[in-house]
Amino acid sequence: MENTAIIPVQAKMELMKLRLVYLFSGLAGGLFNPYLTTLFVHQGLGADAAGVLMSVGTLLSILVQPVWGLLVDRYRQTKLVLILSISVPACLSFFYGYKYFIVIVMAYILSIVFQATQSPIADSYAVSAAKKAFTSYGTIRMLGSLGTALGGYAGGLYLSNFGITQLWMPFLALSLASAVTVLSLSRSTENNAAAISLSQGLKELLGNRLFVMFLAACFFVNQTLTAYNSFFVLAFQDAGGSYSLVGTALLLASLTNIPSMLLAARILRRLGHERTLLLAAFFYALRWAIQWLFPVPAVMVGIQVLHGLSFGLFYVAAVEHVANAAGRKMQATGQSVFNMVFSGLGGIAGNLLNGYLYQAGGAQAMYLACTVSALIGAGMLYWINRMAGMSPNL
Repeated sequence: MENTAIIPVQAKMELMKLRLVYLFSGLAGGLFNPYLTTLFVHQGLGADAAGVLMSVGTLLSILVQPVWGLLVDRYRQTKLVLILSISVPACLSFFYGYKYFIVIVMAYILSIVFQATQSPIADSYAVSAAKKAFTSYGTIRMLGSLGTALGGYAGGLYLSNFGITQLWMPFLALSLASAVTVLSLSRSTENNAAAISLSQGLKELLGNRLFVMFLAACFFVNQTLTAYNSFFVLAFQDAGGSYSLVGTALLLASLTNIPSMLLAARILRRLGHERTLLLAAFFYALRWAIQWLFPVPAVMVGIQVLHGLSFGLFYVAAVEHVANAAGRKMQATGQSVFNMVFSGLGGIAGNLLNGYLYQAGGAQAMYLACTVSALIGAGMLYWINRMAGMSPNL
């Protein structure tokens, strides 16, 4: 909980602005991203081709993140980079409406180039602002989940009345609202977000054996999330679900992040980072196992209640662990390294593997593989927990 009696006025204002940034970005992403694979398939790409395209894009995001890091370190333009990472992909989404493969590919690749640095920079802002305001990162990040929940539901309603190629319009409007809010952030918040070179930060962080193992566990766990982010809408439709009902499922999933993220600080204090991450990894495995065993729309909607206990709890615990491991001077670098593995390498492997499995064996083959992968990640986290001697930090 926040102690409003001792929070400086400027810190409270920055906290409010960052919450709005996460809310608008969550609305935009929740409305657009779950339907992107469906849009690609609608425009003539197969599910496997869409998975390959997204994996190539994710690989590119890993390659360009160090370049963005060097630019930020040299020119100290963190705010400008964050604004570009939000607004440019939104503007390029217009071109997904063209039924030309090369146009779709170029628009997507350019979007990835700019979007790659959005999460690590926004998270480094949020961690710094939360500490100044004596609150937790989860109280900021949960606004992103609320936005994602409402956006996913709104996307389903929107597509019930408009064509999927028109989805770029609300996505653009909400993204620009987020970019305008970033523009109002103070210079002091920007300075705190990046304070050490990416190369130096990489050397220090990757020299920590347990931290490297933690990144590997995050990879095995989060690569499974592409089954939800990239292929859930397709799997749901194949099981007989409608656009309006899939919007309900997306809403339910993201809403469950809110209590998880609000309670994350209390859970972390009680269980510690390792056991919280291990618990969340088991919820990942349970989530995929149930969808593998019971592939019907009603179950696929109901099981989304595990999204907050899997992704929501795991993500907050991981980001706060990275913040502790990186220290104040390596906030942006630490979050970049984590994001490169968690969303980057995990996204590449997940989109390639799950796209192939979905095309070759359907949703059940995909969900079975995700169950196994999440259990592998859980096993690695259990080993880390033992190596760390049950301490509250990895």
